[in-house]
Amino acid sequence: MSDDFLKIDRDGPVAIITINRPKTLNALDMPLLLELESRFDALEKDAAVRVIVFTGAGRAFVAGGDIADLNSRRGLAHYEEFAELIHRVFRKIELCDKPTIAAVNGFALGGGTELLLALDIRILSDQARLGLPEITLGLFPGAGGTQRIIRQIPLCRAKEIMFAGGQISADEAVAIGLANKVVPHDVLMTETLALAHKIAEKSPLVLKLLKRTISDGGDMPLSSALRHEQSMIGLVLDTDDSHEGCSAFLEKRKPVFRGA
Repeated sequence: MSDDFLKIDRDGPVAIITINRPKTLNALDMPLLLELESRFDALEKDAAVRVIVFTGAGRAFVAGGDIADLNSRRGLAHYEEFAELIHRVFRKIELCDKPTIAAVNGFALGGGTELLLALDIRILSDQARLGLPEITLGLFPGAGGTQRIIRQIPLCRAKEIMFAGGQISADEAVAIGLANKVVPHDVLMTETLALAHKIAEKSPLVLKLLKRTISDGGDMPLSSALRHEQSMIGLVLDTDDSHEGCSAFLEKRKPVFRGA
């Protein structure tokens, strides 16, 4: 697989995935998704990586899918090939045991917003534009967008975004709960990496268990989710890191978490 589709950088315990097809505004196609799946798997298995950041090269985060490729397909071929792949990759990213952060540097439309919906934390440049414009092409979001967005923002706003197909500003995205915050474009990566390193200082094992508690509990009725949380915090108290954190607090020192 070509390294042209993705660029992987490391900043200590933080891995940075840059989607690198700037001439197509980082449009998603099957070769890119296959490379993303392979490279992401390697980062998830790497114990030295504690946080994974996604961003895009050029003017876009991800401007969507490859429209010419979509236009070349009929339903069954799309379902069995591209749709199967993008759903698998996005679900893998969503369920990753390591925290993920989007540094949205520009357009995040269609599949770009759908990727953002699968990431844990979203930091937007003031130049970012989000949206699900598939309806303008006679389509609708098909990479998890219809289901993730209705679980993350008010239903009426989610429907407006999908039915009208327009773009929303970075400020509006934060206002409706689709992203965490907006920062000036020239400090996007500085702000994102500062947050990534703050998270990377925490116990990777406890972050893993926390992410699983949140993800699993979100699919349960509240009564079951609370029981699940009760069990998981009991498991956390069996880790060395939990006792290191408590001891460090009592001893007025910074904890050293080792992921055990």
